[in-house]
Amino acid sequence: MFRTRTRFALVAACALLPACTGQPHGAPTRVIVPRGASFGQAADSLAGAGIVSSPRLFRLYGRLTGGDRNIKPGTYLLKHGTPWTDIVSALNGGHGLVNTITIPEGYTLAEIAPRLARTLRVPVESVQVAFRDTTMLARLEVPNPTLEGYVFPDTYAFPVGTTARQAVREMVYAFERRWKPEWDSSLVDLKINRNDLVTMASIVEKEARVPEERPVIAAVYYNRLRRGMLLQADPTIQYALGHHVGRVLYKDLAVESPYNTYIHKGLPPGPVASPGAASLKAAANPANVPYLYFVATPDGHHEFRMTLEQHTNAVRQVRATMPARKPAPRMLAMAAPGTAGRSNTVSPTKNSSRAASKTPAKAPGKTTSTSAKSASTRSTAKPTGKTVVKSTKSTTAKPTATKSMAKKSTGKATTTKKRSARTTTTSR
Repeated sequence: MFRTRTRFALVAACALLPACTGQPHGAPTRVIVPRGASFGQAADSLAGAGIVSSPRLFRLYGRLTGGDRNIKPGTYLLKHGTPWTDIVSALNGGHGLVNTITIPEGYTLAEIAPRLARTLRVPVESVQVAFRDTTMLARLEVPNPTLEGYVFPDTYAFPVGTTARQAVREMVYAFERRWKPEWDSSLVDLKINRNDLVTMASIVEKEARVPEERPVIAAVYYNRLRRGMLLQADPTIQYALGHHVGRVLYKDLAVESPYNTYIHKGLPPGPVASPGAASLKAAANPANVPYLYFVATPDGHHEFRMTLEQHTNAVRQVRATMPARKPAPRMLAMAAPGTAGRSNTVSPTKNSSRAASKTPAKAPGKTTSTSAKSASTRSTAKPTGKTVVKSTKSTTAKPTATKSMAKKSTGKATTTKKRSARTTTTSR
């Protein structure tokens, strides 16, 4: 009996020692206690995160102190070296509980706002106000009214009670931490400012699907800028519309917005999404290639070309690989070198998974299937009376195609009888 009591006392002492010793240190570690988990399962999670060294002794400590009877599930932020008494207190009282949120790369503030509001349990309006934080805008020297592009996409753990302003500031600080000093040197070489680089990175983020193509896509857009060509990037149209559309239509290209890169030269005023570190790096270090065009293939990668003629052939080859019963590849052709004004041949902008060919709409919001017989250009009359010619990276602009353009009158487009003048490929 004496030996049993002695042994129990020794075990209890071993269990109680870590409860009173230790000093919290380092960055907090996230520990998840699932709903319905037992104290033993919580001990295993804590041990897996390195917060407790012995899950067996920690379970014993919980039984001895009665702390194993009322743990609260959730996500906790705990530091290494935290005394066990504090850990059990946190599990019983819900102290240190945090709300986690993941912001995917390429999300806009309009998409982030409701998600962040739900996580923090605050009104969406408070998040939208935080996105206009003048202190942060001045800190980053952002010339725009919002922090679009500077709310870094990542996974965050916010303690319960975090305000929208506190959360947004932490997400902006994450952007600053990810910014590399060498990118400042790139700004000088590229003759742009940081807002321009973040804007380019946001376009690359929305276009790229194959990671290694990011620097090449960035190079295509920089090459077009240097030649005075329109960017004609679909992500900027999506942003200008203010809502997601499955397919950019011809009528969308006439949207009045400074973000419409089909009618305004140069980069848009600001980012169109939140770029990740890979896209920021690509925008700061574009590939050394001469390409001006690219077309997306069904598997998500791109075919890059230097001339419109080469691009046209590439588009035809991509279309030839498409299954007969599925839509042809969608390609927004980019303007040919030297084009200026508002009548342009269009260059490719990609959204890899959506490489479907696009044709004039018979009625607003509806598209018609493309003709597989030709990849000739088609121009659409803009509401202002000016003409935008969309030649896919795969199409060549011909005078006859422009003359037989579809006319817009009351918002409906009518197509001509010539089948060759009906097809426009848009490359994303």
